[in-house]
Amino acid sequence: MKNLPQLLCIFLLVFSNSFSQQEKGIIGTSNWLDSWTEFKPELNEYREATEILTGTITTDTKLVKKNTYLLLGNVFVTNGATLFIEPGTVIIGDFKSHGSLIISKGATIIADGLATDPIVFTSNRSVKKAGDWGGIIILGDAPINKYGNGSSVNYDFKAASYDHISYGGENTESNSGILRYVRIEYAGKKLKDGDNFNALLLAGVGSQTVLENIMVSFSAGNSFDVYGGQVNISQAVSYKSNRIDYNFNYGAQSNLYNSLAVRSSYVSSPDGSRCLNVASFKNDREEIDFSKKQTSVLATNLTFINASNKLQSEIELGLVKEAIFIDEFAELDMNKSVISGFNPAVLLANKIPINSETLDKVRFTEMYFNNCNGNIFTEYKSNNEDLESWYGNSSFFNVYSKGMDVETFIDITDSRKPDYRLRINKIIASNDD
Repeated sequence: MKNLPQLLCIFLLVFSNSFSQQEKGIIGTSNWLDSWTEFKPELNEYREATEILTGTITTDTKLVKKNTYLLLGNVFVTNGATLFIEPGTVIIGDFKSHGSLIISKGATIIADGLATDPIVFTSNRSVKKAGDWGGIIILGDAPINKYGNGSSVNYDFKAASYDHISYGGENTESNSGILRYVRIEYAGKKLKDGDNFNALLLAGVGSQTVLENIMVSFSAGNSFDVYGGQVNISQAVSYKSNRIDYNFNYGAQSNLYNSLAVRSSYVSSPDGSRCLNVASFKNDREEIDFSKKQTSVLATNLTFINASNKLQSEIELGLVKEAIFIDEFAELDMNKSVISGFNPAVLLANKIPINSETLDKVRFTEMYFNNCNGNIFTEYKSNNEDLESWYGNSSFFNVYSKGMDVETFIDITDSRKPDYRLRINKIIASNDD
């Protein structure tokens, strides 16, 4: 027994060394994607709907696992009501009526699933496709960067009052509820103006809202869309979205942690598709109050991968774009993350001046850039040596590699239960592009 302390020290040293080598990209002592995610949702069959949700919910309501619910049209939760959803409950979005769920400002959703019993939002079509139904919208009273600190969303909503679709306020710590162990499949219905619903829109949502272990798959719109607020998202998954995986705008002050985006070159929209988009406005600059905080994102332990066996030919065909786009007046601090298989990895808007102030607001440290056709570029600029040199400085501890995906990640060949963590001992400490 006298050797027990020595054996314990050796075990802890080996364990900590193994974990530290996986500290880039998504992390965990085990594969946290197991049990609750679904990378082949088309193989699942659910019961016919036994209950219909429609109109406006104005009192506390509970959805139970024994029933299957149909979202018929735009369903609003208002009047400070709370919608409780039991673990394992299935909610089906109606295709014909653009079924969607809107949690109005002041109302709450408690969708607290389990790893062994997630809550599922999916399509009611027999052959499911991206954009079959609307999506989930959560509206809160946290600050945004527009004048007046208030705005509204209107996705062809006809019967809703302004109170039902407004968001924004002064409460950074507001609580819109819980989304945990939730899957959202085939959302993003196209709107009359040509835009799309987003699978999960968080507008003016505050920091007390819990957003963990959420998987969005096959969305025709953005997977995660954040307008303003103080939003913290962890262990999220965006799988084969047509549009943007994680979009932050209108003064969002957000933390994105230990999350994954998997893209395919063949399911991307020509209107713009990327893993991460950080901006402070769209086309409405005149609505923005620049005296307020503009969009700022802290992104840690992310894995962005464009899974392809023919990456070079897909790049030549123009099917592969950048993983990250940063617009003017927006900030991104990204560290300990993996970007694999993009063209290039990061693109800065051409309006962003390359100076010390900009470089202090756009940070990349302890990154792992793999198989990217260029790493950090400015939009429309052919010579990006200044940026590549800056972020390639050894003080940032960024690593560059040309490894094959099957060698870089633990197991991406398992179509049902892949493991996108980095392989131990596969990171070579090199700062050479």
